[in-house]
Amino acid sequence: MDAFRQPLPERKLWEKALPWFAALVLAAGVIAVIVKFVPSTSGATDNVKHTQNPTVVSPKSPKRVALDPEARRVAGRFILTAVRRQHLDEAWKLSGPEIRQDLTYKQWLTGNIPVVPFTSPISVTPMKVDYSYKNQALVEVALIPVKGAKEKTGVFWLELKRVGTGSNARWLVWSWVPEDAPAIPANPVG
Repeated sequence: MDAFRQPLPERKLWEKALPWFAALVLAAGVIAVIVKFVPSTSGATDNVKHTQNPTVVSPKSPKRVALDPEARRVAGRFILTAVRRQHLDEAWKLSGPEIRQDLTYKQWLTGNIPVVPFTSPISVTPMKVDYSYKNQALVEVALIPVKGAKEKTGVFWLELKRVGTGSNARWLVWSWVPEDAPAIPANPVG
């Protein structure tokens, strides 16, 4: 039994100090992280110049302009083609990528397109410009059917964007959304 109870060999001084040194380095690292990432209660911050009257810089809003007559024409033609499901070849040329939703031209021509239809004869179509900038516009469109039509008046938002540059610039319909579109829940169940 005495063979198993031999005294341990003497450890060198550095072997005894190593765990204490490691703990000291770890403590210094934790303190450094706290100083760097926990806000000070004194109100002072590092490397920030304080002034009595700071300058607030806000992004410039685009300049509003009158709705381009060409944009109005594109909106009208879009309603008479895509929305009414007539002359879908022309509707394709007036539609932006958001409306097309990766449909091919051949698929578009079938009429099964992501545009809410309004196929009743239309009496009048008043438009209200919500905003109009050089390259973007949003109009509210009321589609009022003729008396006795099967559909009721529909109100839609029609967004237009100008794409291209110079002589190649043209207006496209970017979105067509009914005013009474159902809300999409934040966390759908199922």
